[in-house]
Amino acid sequence: MEIVKLTPFVADNIWGGTKLIEEYGIETDKRPAAEAWVLSCHPHGPSVIQNGGFRGKTLQEAYLADKSICGSKGEKYEFFPLLIKLIDAKRDLSIQVHPDNEYAMRVEGEYGKTEAWYILDCDPGAELLLGFKKEIGVEEFKKAAQSDEMLDICCHVKVKKGDVFFIESGTLHAICKGIVLAEVQQNSNLTYRIYDYGRLGKDGKPRELHLEKAAEVVRRCPPDIPDSSERKTEEYKNASRTMLTKCELFDMRELEVAGDFTFEVDGESFVSLLCLEGGGSVECSGTQLTLKKGESVFVPASSGKVTINGKLKILETRL
Repeated sequence: MEIVKLTPFVADNIWGGTKLIEEYGIETDKRPAAEAWVLSCHPHGPSVIQNGGFRGKTLQEAYLADKSICGSKGEKYEFFPLLIKLIDAKRDLSIQVHPDNEYAMRVEGEYGKTEAWYILDCDPGAELLLGFKKEIGVEEFKKAAQSDEMLDICCHVKVKKGDVFFIESGTLHAICKGIVLAEVQQNSNLTYRIYDYGRLGKDGKPRELHLEKAAEVVRRCPPDIPDSSERKTEEYKNASRTMLTKCELFDMRELEVAGDFTFEVDGESFVSLLCLEGGGSVECSGTQLTLKKGESVFVPASSGKVTINGKLKILETRL
């Protein structure tokens, strides 16, 4: 399959805003536009291919037709392994946790969820909730979750543009209001809500909580906060590439290009190119696609040489 541009699925969660539409060019009639699933094979919201032989079909359909587009690193997975999103939190998200693969497959029949966040923009003073201020017992956790005391026992972390957070499954977390971020995660939509500020959903009823399951999977301890000064950057002619986070599931890098930059895509993994700033083009094997802020290009494994031209900041993701 040739390189393809993807149309995202858009989720209109109640906490979302309109920045993905106004600042990232996401086209949708939904208001709010809380999430854009810019690379997704998940049945709740697949991305759609804009060009080539699979034009108009979902990325999931292309994957099922030829799983080699995922690369050799993807062979061990039962499903397409990753999901990539843009998220606009106008209001606080629920305090939540995701189970690991073992628990999720046994109890829910799908993958668990480890993820990473790259802060693209935020209001002054914006913060995340991440883990606990101190180690606590399970009964203390359950009791706190019944009231606003939950906010007191969570660790509040101030954020700034450019910060990266690795959220391993089992980590309590919440994106708070005033944050726009890119998220790379396992291909799962499995979330256990712990606390939701007593608010109502679109149906006028309180949103479902999952406290008992959350108590079985949450790590009741303080978090590991990453040090951004430890990032490593590789310099090339007309480009630089910075490792943002790396785990057994994915590599997430920031790629900045000013001019022409060519790199190789081998048979190990596909490459996702999500444009965060600027614009230009991506060319591979005679196919050339424009790429601007908010747009996503999927490069199948074994595509060979890929050339990016323009002035762009890109989130580059591989297995």
